[in-house]
Amino acid sequence: MSGLIDRIQDRTATSDEQLRVLDVEGEETDDVLDALATDTRRAVYRALFEQPRTASEIADRIDTSVQNVHYHVSNLEDAGLVEAIDSRYSEKGNEMTVYGPASDPLVIVGNREMRPRVQRSLTDVVGGIGMLAVAALLVQWGAERIARPAIDGASAGPASPNATLGEPGSLAWFVFDVVEPGVLFFFVCLAVASAVALALDW
Repeated sequence: MSGLIDRIQDRTATSDEQLRVLDVEGEETDDVLDALATDTRRAVYRALFEQPRTASEIADRIDTSVQNVHYHVSNLEDAGLVEAIDSRYSEKGNEMTVYGPASDPLVIVGNREMRPRVQRSLTDVVGGIGMLAVAALLVQWGAERIARPAIDGASAGPASPNATLGEPGSLAWFVFDVVEPGVLFFFVCLAVASAVALALDW
């Protein structure tokens, strides 16, 4: 029985938080600010951004009682800041709820009319970075499967992990052994996108 509990306990819960944009004048914003008004509640909220936790894990992390944590988590849930994302079992076999942040990023906008534009812009940025990360993974995969064997003069398969590619100081050595193609692609594209955005603002 303990083996099953240990296996269940080892599950890693992940929070699927979403972007949330509020305007300063809204009632929803008042609820959020009220929920974050106490030091303990902010400590609970911060602890859940480090990693999803059960009430007892939060209590250990911020050095308070489990009952106090339940009270503060309930207030954070009512404000839509925290949500139950999973369940876990204690060593005694009791089911425990795992909590995580409900939104990330959380943005408060001063002008109500700007709220839809800010939300759309942030969604575009987050989506764009996600797509860029996927493209970088594909570039890394392609470079390891196609470009590295061609540069090494091998007929198939990636080079041995301990092999150096080309002479130190060469472009191939820099791209494959120092930076990695996917990482280089990601940051070059990010720099180009930032430069284009700045140019369009001017």
